[in-house]
Amino acid sequence: MGDLRWAGLAVGSLLAIAACEATGPGTQVGSPGGSSGSGGDGASGGAAGSSGGTAGSGGGFGAMGGSGGTVLDGGGSGGSSPFDPDAACAIAKESAVVEKLPVDIIWVVDSSASMQPAITQVQQGINDFADTVGSKDLDYKVIMLALRGRGAQTGGLYGMCVPEPLAGDADCGNGPRFFQSSINIHSTQPLEQFLGTLGDTSGYHVGQQRGPKTAEDANWRAELRPNATRSIVIVTDDNSRLTASQFETWGGGGNWASNLFGGAELPPGVLDPSWGGLFDGYTFSGIYAWGSETNPDLKCEYPGLPPADQPPASGRVYTDLVQKTGGVRAQICAGAPAWGPFFDQVATAVEQAARIDCELAIPQPNTGDVDPGKVNVAISSPAGDIELFKVSGQSGCGTDGGWYYDDESEPTEVILCPSSCEQAQSTVVQQGEGSVDIYFGCESRVK
Repeated sequence: MGDLRWAGLAVGSLLAIAACEATGPGTQVGSPGGSSGSGGDGASGGAAGSSGGTAGSGGGFGAMGGSGGTVLDGGGSGGSSPFDPDAACAIAKESAVVEKLPVDIIWVVDSSASMQPAITQVQQGINDFADTVGSKDLDYKVIMLALRGRGAQTGGLYGMCVPEPLAGDADCGNGPRFFQSSINIHSTQPLEQFLGTLGDTSGYHVGQQRGPKTAEDANWRAELRPNATRSIVIVTDDNSRLTASQFETWGGGGNWASNLFGGAELPPGVLDPSWGGLFDGYTFSGIYAWGSETNPDLKCEYPGLPPADQPPASGRVYTDLVQKTGGVRAQICAGAPAWGPFFDQVATAVEQAARIDCELAIPQPNTGDVDPGKVNVAISSPAGDIELFKVSGQSGCGTDGGWYYDDESEPTEVILCPSSCEQAQSTVVQQGEGSVDIYFGCESRVK
């Protein structure tokens, strides 16, 4: 299946009489232009309606003119039509409104006492961050991997207590959009503990030193929602012992580093096929001790503090992951002024990474019942429309893309092939304009 869920329909339908003319696969049709693109034979009343003539200025299937009316022979010279010129057919168009998939945002916060200023900033800013993500029309959930508690804890650690309203109560409890797994995140082991507690492997079980503290903290993997996109945010002043490559592609087992505690095992990396695509397309962001845009080994420095109080490492591994996944980062040494912009940048990165679902419910056209053999699909944008060919099924999807039914005998959904899904993602979400349109009435264009 694809990566997009379409919700809702446009208020109106567009009915047209069109003649069909063949084009190639993935052809862009109906580009703006044409000497008779506006006005024309029916500019006031008549078959062409009040806002368009016989020739379309916007293009699309049948190159329909203006915002309504009928079009004969696919419009004028402004754009080509995807229909056979020898077979006139009535078409109705329904445009889908895009609904973004959910987003899961996983924060991993170093529990070392040196992290006290950063932990305070997370506590103070996480509710505004959640509000910002929510304002982008995203169904979000925040998952926090951090030691639960208020202030200094035994053993030289520092606790995290997320306040209401994100938290479910005044005692750092979980809420509808928030889950905290209380884990003592070691300064050089955040990625190991992420993987180990995700897979509940040896050394990371409930009650073990590097695992969740209680049964209520366990199985944070169950909080990850189907079809959601994932964003990971690291907060630390040290580097990871696990490499970026291991975090993504480690085969599982032990001996990923020297001086490991006895019996420690990790599951496969987050991009291993055994996870079933759970983290495919994830983004990684962080606020850590990087100090140079060009030298990943140069760490930042806290102003006015002695060498003993400076960050232990630059976080080279985190720089690798940020750059690889297109995430954002900020310098932990910049202190409080860095946090507001960082929260905003992470929220924007989450929005940009959000996906849309490629499964489109077939709407009921105003012209009557749906004939499955007379359905066509196009991705529309101001630059023109991209007609998608129907393919035999998921196995028929190639680099040219296309679409297919969920059930050939009794279809209820149109499903975009992966490459066409990416085209829709770019047009509708990343560019912020365009739509996916379903046309009824003309024979389906089959690849």
